[in-house]
Amino acid sequence: MIKNIIFDFGDVFINLDKEATYKELAKLGVTEITDEMMHQYFQYEMGLISTDAFVSYFHDKFNISKEDLISSWNAILLDFPLHRLKFLKELAASKKYRLFLLSNTNELHISWIQNDWGMDLYNEFKNCFEQFYLSHEIKMRKPNSDIFEFVLNENNLIASETIFIDDTKENTNAAKELGISVWNNNPKQEDVVDLLARKEFN
Repeated sequence: MIKNIIFDFGDVFINLDKEATYKELAKLGVTEITDEMMHQYFQYEMGLISTDAFVSYFHDKFNISKEDLISSWNAILLDFPLHRLKFLKELAASKKYRLFLLSNTNELHISWIQNDWGMDLYNEFKNCFEQFYLSHEIKMRKPNSDIFEFVLNENNLIASETIFIDDTKENTNAAKELGISVWNNNPKQEDVVDLLARKEFN
């Protein structure tokens, strides 16, 4: 029986265009994503380097303005359909489940969301969750198993009583290995508001 729900953020609640950053960087002359660049990205996503250090790395390497880099970086972020907030608020109000957010993200993306949504809406969303885990704040990222173990242990969750929703197969596979039920949602065809209709809840 499911008692705990762990949600991803991007392409679960907020819509993403995952190719947009690559396309915008290509317009600036960055056409190849190297292992070194990905290492910087992962370090930044785990809060192990500052925003200034992250942006300066690309600025120094490619001689691109920091403003253009930040704009390209945030191009991935799209809209937040409010019917999903309505679903989440009703789910939280029912008190049937313990709700958690677990997102791979970074300071630039969260700042953009806070500015785009406004802090009132952002806090309304955040307050629906018992815990709001952002990778750059807790210094861990999915799909590494330690981040899932951290959430389970810190909140005394039993894996078999927990479901994790994420659009990235690598992340749901990692959670599944720990005995957590998973929904690897397809954002083009599925919507988180249909969660309770799934077999895990019936």
